[in-house]
Amino acid sequence: MSQQSELPDIDAVETKEWIESLEAVIENEGVERAHFLLEQLIDKARRSGSNLPYSANTAYVNTIPPHLEAPIPGDQAMEDRIRSFIRWNAMAMVVKANRKSAELGGHIATFASAATLYDVGFNHFWRAPSHEHGGDLIYSQGHASPGTYARAYLEGRVTEEQLDNFRQEVDGKGLSSYPHPWLMPDFWQFPTVSMGLGPIMSIYQARFMKYLQDRGLADTKNRKVWAFLGDGETDEPESLGAISLAPREKLDNLIWVVNCNLQRLDGPVRGNGKIIQELEALFRGAGWNVIKVLWGSYWDPLLAKDKNGLLQQRMMEAVDGDFQNYKAKDGAYVREHFFGKYPELKEMVSKMSDADIWRLNRGGHDPHKVYAAYKAAVEHSGQPTVILAHTVKGYGMGAAGEGQMRTHSQKKLDADDMVYVRDRFNIPLSDEDAAAGKYYKPAEDSAEMKYLHERRKALGGYLPARHHSAAPLEIPDVSVFDVLLKGSGDKEMSTTMAYVRLLTVLCRDKKIGKYVVPIVPDEARTFGMEGMFRQLGIYSSVGQTYTPQDKDEIMFYKEDKTGQILEEGITEAGSMSSWIAAATSYSAHGVNTVPFYIYYSMFGFQRIGDLAWAAGDMQARGFLIGATAGRTTLAGEGLQHQDGHSLVLANTIPNCVSYDPTFGYELAVIVHEGLRRMYAEQQNVFYYITTMNENYTHPALPEGAEAGIVKGMYRFRKGGEKKLKVQLLGSGTIFREVIAAADMLAEEWGVDADIWSATSFNELAREAHASERWNRLHPEQDAKTPYVAQCLADAKGPFIAATDYIRAYPDQIRKWVPGRYEVLGTDGFGRSDTRAQLRKHFEVNSAHVVVAALKALADDAQLEPKKVQEAIDKYGIDADKTYPLYA
Repeated sequence: MSQQSELPDIDAVETKEWIESLEAVIENEGVERAHFLLEQLIDKARRSGSNLPYSANTAYVNTIPPHLEAPIPGDQAMEDRIRSFIRWNAMAMVVKANRKSAELGGHIATFASAATLYDVGFNHFWRAPSHEHGGDLIYSQGHASPGTYARAYLEGRVTEEQLDNFRQEVDGKGLSSYPHPWLMPDFWQFPTVSMGLGPIMSIYQARFMKYLQDRGLADTKNRKVWAFLGDGETDEPESLGAISLAPREKLDNLIWVVNCNLQRLDGPVRGNGKIIQELEALFRGAGWNVIKVLWGSYWDPLLAKDKNGLLQQRMMEAVDGDFQNYKAKDGAYVREHFFGKYPELKEMVSKMSDADIWRLNRGGHDPHKVYAAYKAAVEHSGQPTVILAHTVKGYGMGAAGEGQMRTHSQKKLDADDMVYVRDRFNIPLSDEDAAAGKYYKPAEDSAEMKYLHERRKALGGYLPARHHSAAPLEIPDVSVFDVLLKGSGDKEMSTTMAYVRLLTVLCRDKKIGKYVVPIVPDEARTFGMEGMFRQLGIYSSVGQTYTPQDKDEIMFYKEDKTGQILEEGITEAGSMSSWIAAATSYSAHGVNTVPFYIYYSMFGFQRIGDLAWAAGDMQARGFLIGATAGRTTLAGEGLQHQDGHSLVLANTIPNCVSYDPTFGYELAVIVHEGLRRMYAEQQNVFYYITTMNENYTHPALPEGAEAGIVKGMYRFRKGGEKKLKVQLLGSGTIFREVIAAADMLAEEWGVDADIWSATSFNELAREAHASERWNRLHPEQDAKTPYVAQCLADAKGPFIAATDYIRAYPDQIRKWVPGRYEVLGTDGFGRSDTRAQLRKHFEVNSAHVVVAALKALADDAQLEPKKVQEAIDKYGIDADKTYPLYA
């Protein structure tokens, strides 16, 4: 109850007069006029000094009253039959799979609750890409995938054999468990089953479509983004974490449909409360247009009789745990426990049978109500829309799971349950066929099949469908990066600054420049990118309506409606979602864009790893730049900022190609190769490249080094011909410690060293594993030699590797190193200090590289152990301190 209703009524007659006046307005001029007058009165009261409590909630009834509902077109009896066939086939495929093996799993109840929500969209709203329309984008609820397959089966897009092999993909005949573009590259558009990712990605996708339109890269103005999610899914931080962006950017091309079946996986979403009211307040407060679809048409006569509001009061009183119970029981239970609380309500339904009461439907199962909501959403402008649809989990499953706690995990139905569902949805199958879970598909020339195809033909074709039609980009010659290839001379700079120079060059290129999408999460100045503000502009849907504080400076903060930079604020998840939208633009929008997302490397894969994995599934193409990378390069920032493991995490994503370059020319060669692979050859990979904030001079590209840089390793400098010889490997800023160690070994210990720049231990290991697999399965053919083994085949002496990452990163190539291999790394938690102190602490500085080399020579009986001790003493190394892993 609101605060106002709890106040005493000091003048009942006056109150009655006001209410009668309002009723007269509603009767003669409609609820819209009444709404307008009430808003004016509230505004006047507030302006007069009244502190009126605010409520973001409306009554627990449909937002759109019956007299304002747009009538649904088409043959509704026909659509109902088709929807029943889809329901049956979706259920049958899961049941049949689990009769083969309980290992396969699957879900029946989610689609059972959402079938009408999808069906109305497929029949009347969702346009496929065509010459007339770019196509709508649908983020399906992952657990509802059987329903999409069942519709595609009727459409002839998947076969009965594929349905029979649901979740059985190894032999190439099955269907993926959930929406997985990698596994079904011509079907699914977006991976959404990792809950929360679909919602946040849909927001940034809708905003990216505005960006494409405003920059003239693609025509997206008539297209919509639809995202389906469950009410329980809204508990994921990613689900609601970015909802304020959508109204701020006026994303009226975005429509969310929340399937409010009131159940999460194990029980009610808000058993003691009302999730729909909670979500309404959240979305209305954030600035969304909210449409509640709570009650189906069978409730309309009862609500029309509810002159004193008692039925609405009872609807509000009943908590979600009650509503779950009502649909898990029967009509008699609803009569007694819902209507029976008040004699007036019990009398209201006295002439209704228990079957009539049971038939009282929820709005999400009524195509008339759903259509009206969808049409209102599509026609609404200036705001995103969320539709809160009240449904029943496991709808139609009866005793096998309708509205019951176990519903989510229900994957098997016995023969009687199958016959019950057949009867409930009037599927023309015999008892025997129904019990066996036989699929039902009408004849191709039947009225149902003709109608099904006609509806999709009218909307441009079939969905979901993934396209790969973007034209390749013309990649400039690598010489375009001469500013980096020729070295920095005496000037010191970081690889982050080298990246900014590279990005600037690309953005200026006449052929590829306009397709580059720089993305940064409110760290542009940190990364030295402020010079791009004025040159490229920061994208804003409204331009810049204020005068920036730094307007008089050369590199002032410039927002522009045609701005090229996406500066997303302090949100790695949001920035990554923007990057994904740009990285999959070739598929969703038919235009290749080249996103470069730069961020603190520590806040990358370990913070947004789920989104990065989804990007791999979506076959994203683009560059992730892990700045301030390495455990010891960020100096004073400390434990939660220092990254010693992102390259290991990157390696867990199969199509992520990762590098740890030291010099500007390495960065240039790697980026150029990435451009070639992703945008000329259109390979489905994406790149993760580390950059550092440590300044030093950069040499020029050594002759012939390009291939080795790309493959992951090349000899940077050949040592002399002394008797004692070692091989030193390194990457990133620690490679400079390796170079210094080589000089110390030669000058102080009489040991020569070949120096190898290992730009990617990940790529070396991947190629080596691929070679070994080929050898194992081709025993009668000449064996392949892994590239890393080829490089080191004639190398003399033990091998020492040092990086700014945990030892697991360089340790991957151990098997193919032809000799003693010692690895130094930064295992353990980071901490604040200078770079020199941190490298001393983690034992990856030049002194420790020298000691490791000498000890390896001693272990190979090429050097006396006392020489190693001399080095330990000379460099002041504390041999007895606690190892960093446990420090």
